[in-house]
Amino acid sequence: MTEMTLERVASLFTRSDGAFRFARWGRPLAPVVFGTDDASLGILKDAIRVTASLADLALVDTDPELGANFLFFFCEDWGELREVPNLDRLLPEFEALLDRLSQAGANQYRSFAFEPSGAIRLCVVLLKMDAELIAVPAQTLAQLQTAQSLLLWSDTAFRAESPLAKVGEGQTIVAPEIAAIIRAAYDKVLPDISDDPAHAHRLAARAGLLLGDLG
Repeated sequence: MTEMTLERVASLFTRSDGAFRFARWGRPLAPVVFGTDDASLGILKDAIRVTASLADLALVDTDPELGANFLFFFCEDWGELREVPNLDRLLPEFEALLDRLSQAGANQYRSFAFEPSGAIRLCVVLLKMDAELIAVPAQTLAQLQTAQSLLLWSDTAFRAESPLAKVGEGQTIVAPEIAAIIRAAYDKVLPDISDDPAHAHRLAARAGLLLGDLG
């Protein structure tokens, strides 16, 4: 993992168009998983729960407004998602999105919706189980997607390296540096959203203390 300097922290929330944009969840997570078997479902939900605990985010059975607000959809082909009732209402320009994903050869996609305040209120995760993703253990896949969904990271944040770290044969955790950023981002004294690059200084200061605690 790249050294967690102030510049690196800022880059995690600076989008490819140069805009700084930070947002965190403003409500507990109500996850639901579609398209997987019962054996994998328990593993996925446990991994979601453990990863969300980095942000001190509670998991609840039902969101009072949305029912579910953290949705995973597994498929073998993007076209299968056309058969999912009401999914087109959750994803803007749904048909065009599926065409873009197919043409790009993508195997994953995340879409966020926001509160009037700007905090995250909904995340939809789409996963096409191609040969690459099939080879990833369910626990690792859930850790990876949850870590990338706890904050509105930059669209380039994890292109070069994963937010996870290996700790043993087939075992992964959220990388300590990224875990520290997540914990810092959910400090109650910080706002839910920010478009001020100076927010990176606040995150870096808090994450620096956390990283120091890690030794």
